Formats: sequence, structure tokens, C-alpha cells
Amino acid sequence: MFFQHIYDKSLAQASYFIGCQKAGVAAVIDPKRDIDTYLEIAKQQNMKITHILETHIHADFLSGSRELAAVTGGKLYLSAEGGEGWEYEFPHVGVKDGDVLMVGNLKLEVMHTPGHTPESISFVLTDTPASDEPVMIFTGDFVFVGDIGRPDLLEKAAGVKGTQDKGAHQMYESLRKFSALADFVQVWPGHGAGSACGKALGAVPSSTVGYEKARNWAFRYKENEKGFVDFLLTDQPEPPKYFAMMKKLNKVDRPLLTEVPKLKKLDPTAAKDALKKGIMIIDTRNKTDFAKGFIPGTINIQGNNSFSTWAGWYLNYEEPFILVAEEAQLDDLTRKLMRIGLDNILGYISVEDIEKVADGKLDTVKLVEYDEFKKIVDAGTAEIIDLRGATEYNSNHIPGAKHVFVGTLPQHLNQIPKDKEVVIHCQGGDRASIGYSLLAKHGFTNVRNFSAGMNRWVQN
Repeated sequence: MFFQHIYDKSLAQASYFIGCQKAGVAAVIDPKRDIDTYLEIAKQQNMKITHILETHIHADFLSGSRELAAVTGGKLYLSAEGGEGWEYEFPHVGVKDGDVLMVGNLKLEVMHTPGHTPESISFVLTDTPASDEPVMIFTGDFVFVGDIGRPDLLEKAAGVKGTQDKGAHQMYESLRKFSALADFVQVWPGHGAGSACGKALGAVPSSTVGYEKARNWAFRYKENEKGFVDFLLTDQPEPPKYFAMMKKLNKVDRPLLTEVPKLKKLDPTAAKDALKKGIMIIDTRNKTDFAKGFIPGTINIQGNNSFSTWAGWYLNYEEPFILVAEEAQLDDLTRKLMRIGLDNILGYISVEDIEKVADGKLDTVKLVEYDEFKKIVDAGTAEIIDLRGATEYNSNHIPGAKHVFVGTLPQHLNQIPKDKEVVIHCQGGDRASIGYSLLAKHGFTNVRNFSAGMNRWVQN
């Protein structure tokens, strides 16, 4: 058996390439959309991708299953569980609980594991030449290392009312199925630490059934279903706005993108015209460089591992947008955007052209250092805005600070006063830089940024 774990740090998302070396065939589970990764592995291993599997209709990334099927000719094997409303709307082979797929000598048995979503399935792998016992389970968003999938996404992100309580009870029952597996079975989940699909995901890539039964919080409620449901639904992080679009695009027929696009460089004149038309421009530079000078009206979303998540909060899928970026970053940034279906990139502005686009009139971020910020807080002379998530705010915040989550800031601008000084902050400065740029774009001139954030505040 050949096995490779592929991990996208930007979305904390795992996919898997599993091959039968004797037969020269392979399966890919939950592929990302930039499929060249899997094509290269298949080429290196001299294998043909014949099976493309998904554990569920994903909310946090745009699956590359259809792109991979189009290029390789492999068949799509997708869940036929979940009932009405949970059917994939494009050609595929539907699979249900107990179905068996053979990939050469490798046996993949389908296990229906609803809870995160009604149609969620896991795949139990047996390497038949080596053993009659299963050796791995691919759990998708069912069981993570140290955590389990959240059942509230359908309700909070996609607006499907009444689903989170039902999903939590389904999850409780699905865990009984999981517990019946042998303790030595390896657990390979769909996500790691940093994913918004759970609240306490572990940082290691895999686990075992026995370890999870011993250490995962979800198995402490064996005879207490109500306690389990209450804990599961409490303190889940805010689901990014783009999750609702992913649920739709992963289910319906849609345009395919089988190669990573090459972005067009915009000259300063074209960039100025775009600004005048109100086209969104995302400045992907480091927050420190952005603070020193930025094109008025641009939004700072740093091109780090959180780039696609925050882009999904603010960009409209129906409208074009532009990046400000170093040319060496373009391939990485384009991949991160296409993984959540943000394909409508008009082009990019090179960092060297920033001053030309702004006609030399760059804006700068008004920063405030700790000592001055402490005096402002003590004096109560300014409105302090905490841009972190609700759970972070509730666990500890600066006295008198108002909570306005940065992800929904554009919808809550009325909560930011214009007639007094405002100081914003987050945990370490990244989200505050986004927030500052959003407020500046909407005409706020009375805002300062305590960029050091709670990381600095708690030191004293």
C-alpha cells in the first residue's frame, strides 16, 4: 500500500492519496482544488487515480473532486446518505453505509457518521494482503485529534434552521460506531489545529481510536447525552461568511478550474480606474509594511496562512477584485483563493507601483504604543473596540472595551462612534490591521490601532 497525507496549512485541511502498488491504482479522499499535487504524486508512483471520494459536502473549502475526475477520468464516489436536500447535483456514484469499494487490493468500507452534517460518511480502510482487520479510518469532519466536528455550521453559516440540536444528537450516536472499532485503528481526520470546523483541534496530524477514546473530550459523556450536546454547542468559533457559499458550490454543478491561473499585472492607470469604479483591492503585505503607507481605500489581509479565511469574510463571489502583492507570492495567493472558489481576480498591482497608483498620496496607520494606550484606558477618554471573537472576548478583555467582531465589522459600522477617539485592538495585531483598513475605507478618521493587542496587555 502507498499512502500520502497532503496538508493545506492555510485552511488546516487534510486530503489523502492511497494507492495499491500491485494494481497501480489509487484513490484520493477530499482533494483540494489545485489538483496538480495529486497528479504529480500519481506520476511519481506510476499510478492511475481511479477513485475520488468525499466524506461530506464541505463548508470550509471548495472540493477539487470534480476537477480531478475531469482530468484523470476517475469516478466520483459520494455520499447517498442524509435524505432529501443532501443530494449532489452532478454525475457521481452514490455510496451508503456498509458499501465496499475496492481499489486494487485495498478495501474501503463506507460508514455513515452523521452529526457534523446529515450525509457525512467515513471510510474504513483494510489492506487485504496484510490483514483482515481495518488499519485506518478517514473521518473527514467527524472525529478530529482531540475534538469532533461541530454540528452548528448548517444553522449558523448556511441558515438551515433547527439543524444544530439534531446534528449534536446524531453525533452522539455516530461516536458509538466509532468506539466499536479496534483501538489500534489509525484515525486520519479532515482537519487539524486552526480549522473553524471545531473548537479545540489537536496539532498532530493523526491519532488512533484508542487514543481518542482515552483523551478526546467527546468520549467523557458516555452516559450523559445532554451534557455532551450542551458542551458540543457551547463556545464554537464564528463560522466564516464564505462557508454558506461553499455548501452551495460543493453540491451543485459549477465551472471547473483545472489549472492554477496566472494573474495579469495591472499598470497604475488601470489600477486607478479600478479604484474609481469601487473595485475591491486587497493589500496582501505584512501589516507593518501596510502601516507605513497604503493606497487609500485598500484592505489589508496579509498573505499568511489565514489569508483565504479572511478573504472569504469580505470578498463578494459575484464581483471582481484586485491584489496588491509581491510577484513571488502570486502563485501561493492564487491557490489559497481558488481553494475557496474566489476565482474572480481581475489582476494584481505590484508593490513597486503602490505610490504611483496613489499619486504619491499614501495613507498611514495611526498606531498607539502600550504606555499611551494604558493612559487612554485609565482615563476612559476613548472608545476601546475589541475585534476578536466572542469566546476570546468573554474569556478576558480590557475593562470597558466594546466587542465588535472583525469578521462582521462592515455590517456593524454603526457601533463605531465618529465623534470621539476610537482605539481598536485584537490579540496580536493581524485582525486589527484588517479592521483599521476597513474603517479607513468607510471614512473613519478618528481611529487608532493598538497593534500589540492583548498579547501585550496581559504582560502587565
